[in-house]
Amino acid sequence: MVSSDQRRRQLAREKFERQQQRREEARHRTRRLTVIITSAVAVVAVIGGVTYFATGDDGKKDKADPAASASPSASPSASEKSAPEPAMKIDKKAKYTLSLKTGQGDIAFTMDAAKTPHTANSFKSLADKGFFDGTKCHRLTTQGIFVLQCGDPKGDGTGGPGYTIPDENLTALGKAGKDGTVTYPAGTVAMANTGQAHTGGSQFFLVYKDSKLRPTYTPFGTMSEASLKAVEAIGKAGVTGGAADGAPKKAVNISKAAVDKA
Repeated sequence: MVSSDQRRRQLAREKFERQQQRREEARHRTRRLTVIITSAVAVVAVIGGVTYFATGDDGKKDKADPAASASPSASPSASEKSAPEPAMKIDKKAKYTLSLKTGQGDIAFTMDAAKTPHTANSFKSLADKGFFDGTKCHRLTTQGIFVLQCGDPKGDGTGGPGYTIPDENLTALGKAGKDGTVTYPAGTVAMANTGQAHTGGSQFFLVYKDSKLRPTYTPFGTMSEASLKAVEAIGKAGVTGGAADGAPKKAVNISKAAVDKA
């Protein structure tokens, strides 16, 4: 017999995974649309070149913005593949601390580069460029799973850095149970993804209460005790409008992010 609490956790987990899958499907739709648009622009550009020589037209045209992504990593433009991840520059034997200055207090967590070198290196590179500065934690989940999701430059769950990084450390939380899940303990920091392997970008989530999820989200950090309490307070305040999943009622705006050796 499945208890009501177990059922709630299962439904929340399934909703979380459906949302990730929908973002991946939307990303592919956007990419296909971009291919069509770019092809049309290319044809117009050729015709425009002919017109320029024939009529003296200046040949100016608007440059299309890159397609918006519907996943934690930005969709590459139709004319090129997704950008490569940053070159490895960190000390793979060291630990690093990522510190976030927010309106709800400072949030910091430690990353072990030996276990998650690609993830730690990516966050160091992004933080050094000021990628996270001025962003917000756009999503809070308060039922079934208990996470605060951050790292999206667009603030709506669809943005990323323009590249993806490989999954890492997926066995760290133990073997999955009969329900296919493992427990992500309170204090864990893990990568969000599109529901597909190796699709992490810049979005991550902070677990403020033990949460059961499939072991497909790279666990790469551990919050300090004070930071966990700050995120717990955000979770306790709830979601805007009283829902169980959405923008946190206490807005979490990141003014500055920095990564340093621990």
